[in-house]
Amino acid sequence: MTQTQRIRIKVKRQDTSGQTPYWEEFDVPYRKNMNVISALMEIQRNPVRIDGVRVRSVLWEYNCLEEVCGACSMRINGKVRQACSALIDRLEQPILLEPMSTFPVEKDLIVNRQIMFEGLQKIKGWIAIDGTYPLGAGPRIAPDEQQEAYKYATCMTCGCCLEACPNVNDHSPYLGPQAMAQAKYFNSHPIGKMMAKERLETVVSNEGIASCGNSQNCVQVCPKEIPLTTALAELNRDANRYMLRKLLKG
Repeated sequence: MTQTQRIRIKVKRQDTSGQTPYWEEFDVPYRKNMNVISALMEIQRNPVRIDGVRVRSVLWEYNCLEEVCGACSMRINGKVRQACSALIDRLEQPILLEPMSTFPVEKDLIVNRQIMFEGLQKIKGWIAIDGTYPLGAGPRIAPDEQQEAYKYATCMTCGCCLEACPNVNDHSPYLGPQAMAQAKYFNSHPIGKMMAKERLETVVSNEGIASCGNSQNCVQVCPKEIPLTTALAELNRDANRYMLRKLLKG
């Protein structure tokens, strides 16, 4: 592709929450090493459709531009991914851009991912401490355990795993792989495990691990390559042990 060529972008748009979506197509000038964010910026600079009609700019979210913040998640040619790491040269045209369908659409490619943060609240995705002053060094963690935990610490709440999971929908209470993996992560922390029973109560509820269908879609789309299926398997084991102990205690 030369610099004189143009890129065809087809965007699924929605004016406000709850309104009927519609498609609009744009041609943008090509530059070497462009990503989808660059193409959207070209549309923002000159929001004129292929039929010559000037429209309002396309809205989307982005921040870091280096696949760290997770803000620019969207469906690109039918696959959920980060727009900042989606290179134009590797995509078939026309390039179809759609908002994630698992979350409520606010406008164009912007969705409301509040359910992910509510899920973190339900599994108590934090380390509880006492006081507002330095408490000194915490428990030491073996390097191998640190390395294992770091994989889960890279989660950027991008929503890709929930978008790909067939069990996260309006008909299911399932919190999704992100919340379950974070429950596993915090339960493995030396201080976080003090709240393990509280997290496991959510894990064994109808919002938890039993609703996972083991489709393994989540691990395939995770931009950070977090071993989500490993976390789900280990959490399922912990949940079964927890319920067995509760049963034996009466």
